[in-house]
Amino acid sequence: MEQNIQLMNWYALYVRSRHESAAREDLGRKGIEAFLPQVKRLRRWSDRGQFVDFPLFPGYIFVRTEPGPEYFVKVLKARGAVTLISALPGRPTPVSDEEMQSLRIMVESGREIDVMPHLKEGDRINIKSGPLKGAQGVLNKKEGQYVFFVNVDLLGRSLGVRVYSDDVEPV
Repeated sequence: MEQNIQLMNWYALYVRSRHESAAREDLGRKGIEAFLPQVKRLRRWSDRGQFVDFPLFPGYIFVRTEPGPEYFVKVLKARGAVTLISALPGRPTPVSDEEMQSLRIMVESGREIDVMPHLKEGDRINIKSGPLKGAQGVLNKKEGQYVFFVNVDLLGRSLGVRVYSDDVEPV
């Protein structure tokens, strides 16, 4: 099955837990281009610490293929593959070439990358981990950093604390 390079798009493939590398390797053996963005994180054990590669988006890899059922089926037969991400049911949604290029540049830069939920200033958020776990409030920016605010409307006051992106999720 020869693919036309001009018709190829990038798609996000959801894979079983901890099957990102296996799926990427299986797709590679099938001649399908796959990209697994990874970052190095310090992993601590009781006796030592070591930098280990972790998927930037756990549970997801990106594949480049032509649009069409026969190509999608070939992707979905890869080890650990679950589904192609779709905005509309049954129609996998392409990821733009610009987003993929930017993602590659960021990953290959070697700089520290923070993955944040798709949030913007003013969004209501929930703290999902850390010492503030369970608190809800609003995300704002102060002095160039993101700050978690809890508003006490009755008193007309707000409390703010800096938060790490890994600790927040949208409400």
